[in-house]
Amino acid sequence: MPTHWMQRAARVCIALFAFAVLPAGSVSAKDTTEKPTLTLAVGGLPGLYYLPVLAAQQLGYFKDEGLNITLEDFAGGSKALEAVVGGSADVGAGAFEHTLFMQAKGQHYRAFALMGRAPQIVIGVVKAKADSIKSLADFKGAKVGVSAPGSSTDLVLTVALRKAGVQRSEISAIGVGSGATVLAAVGSGQIDALSNVDPMMTKLTRSGAIKVLVDTRTVKGTQEVFGGTMPAATLYAPETFIQKNPKTTQALANAIVRANHWLQTASDADLLKMVPQAYLLGDPPLYLEAFHNVRDAYSPDGLMPADGPATALRALASFDTRLDPKKIDLSATYTNEFATRAAAQLK
Repeated sequence: MPTHWMQRAARVCIALFAFAVLPAGSVSAKDTTEKPTLTLAVGGLPGLYYLPVLAAQQLGYFKDEGLNITLEDFAGGSKALEAVVGGSADVGAGAFEHTLFMQAKGQHYRAFALMGRAPQIVIGVVKAKADSIKSLADFKGAKVGVSAPGSSTDLVLTVALRKAGVQRSEISAIGVGSGATVLAAVGSGQIDALSNVDPMMTKLTRSGAIKVLVDTRTVKGTQEVFGGTMPAATLYAPETFIQKNPKTTQALANAIVRANHWLQTASDADLLKMVPQAYLLGDPPLYLEAFHNVRDAYSPDGLMPADGPATALRALASFDTRLDPKKIDLSATYTNEFATRAAAQLK
């Protein structure tokens, strides 16, 4: 047998062996995703609002899709959006209305996987002010805590107040985050009322620290406030990112829709095993109570509901009167293409 032929055969065998022993997923990551390593900006990861993102990371769903995700956590959705706009993050996890807000500014962002079909936001008044602030109509002059000014907690507050005849300019909105800083703001008397998410709102309600006035943790409660289905947390990205990275976008959608699906049937034990101890607030039963309060809000399939974008546009237009609904192309703010494929894989 010629020496050169034997050397060539040996090289082929070595190459085949190397291919065979590569870790599972290392080839698929290269072959199926254009950008396997990326940063995802989240507007308050400890909040149950973003539980699908946490689940996808903790359960290894992103890794299963060949993705190496860095989660960058921010005090509110508006801060996470700033990171995506500024380029320090590739993709955002935040409220759907961010895509509307950005289009009004001439920038094109698109939601491609729905995590929440209800905002999960609760508006309450602190115990010390409950006698003087008995309804939303009494909020004039109040100091109201929100996760961050401009975030969805602020939007839900504004819409609810407007229905009660109170304008956003008649209150003082104070950013208090969505974690332990919320407890500090309530306990110190820094705020009179609060618009925020779970598990903090369940903790404050259970201790008697606040009295609930508005609750959008269920689809029914959301429809009462907004008059329709109000899409909440989504994965969104610049249109240019989606066009350049369709396989990466599909991989992200696959992971999130799989996490959505897991949350529909996860047991209490499953949840406590998945969630980091630091997010349980030292009180696992409380966390579970909060989860069951919001479970109805999670999308089962990642798909944008038909009436959702229009409901969100009405809400945003009432939140920011500078926005002209007639100039917004709703079809350019979301796509069900990726979530539809992702959901099909789970059947």
